Amino acid sequence: MTQSASRAARTATPDLNIEGWTSEYGPVSIEDPEDGASAIPPLLERVARASKEGAQAIILACLADTGLCGAKASAKSPVLSSGQLRFVLAAIRPGSAAVITTVEDAVPVIQQNIFKQDMASSVTQALAARVPVFTLDNNPEAAAKAFCPAAEGLDEEISTDILGCAGAVTISERIDAVLPQKILDGVTSAAHLARAVIA
Repeated sequence: MTQSASRAARTATPDLNIEGWTSEYGPVSIEDPEDGASAIPPLLERVARASKEGAQAIILACLADTGLCGAKASAKSPVLSSGQLRFVLAAIRPGSAAVITTVEDAVPVIQQNIFKQDMASSVTQALAARVPVFTLDNNPEAAAKAFCPAAEGLDEEISTDILGCAGAVTISERIDAVLPQKILDGVTSAAHLARAVIA
């Protein structure tokens, strides 16, 4: 998943030197609050290393904003969370937005973040495609087929779909070709914003 996200970020911003790092320990994916909690210590170790090595910006590629507060407190450069960023971009666009994520256990975490970040008036719905995170990498076609039917449950006023996992960069084009709403993937958006904050 890290490789897919890194590849998408480099494609979006070929002028930037983007490195993709994965934690050496912790959960293999983040699908519920327990996974998120255990992911924070190794994440913060990576943030400390990136700061030490002079990173101009740090992107946290997780819609759940895992470790965001700790990362911002310790980093020496701007920290961009793909979750927080997607909410902000959705709020700028006309109409309402919805999050389509992978598994049901992730929905309460996302809903909590929407309210904590005061985005509930813009991001009005969150639902799950009920597909394991690793399917995004291992079988993108099957993942896309699960995400598209999930979108049928969206309210009529939804004009923007936020893909609720960094790994969804592997299916964003497939979904964009089928669904009528604007598709936001956080990895590409974060890469573009990274260019802006280091300019």
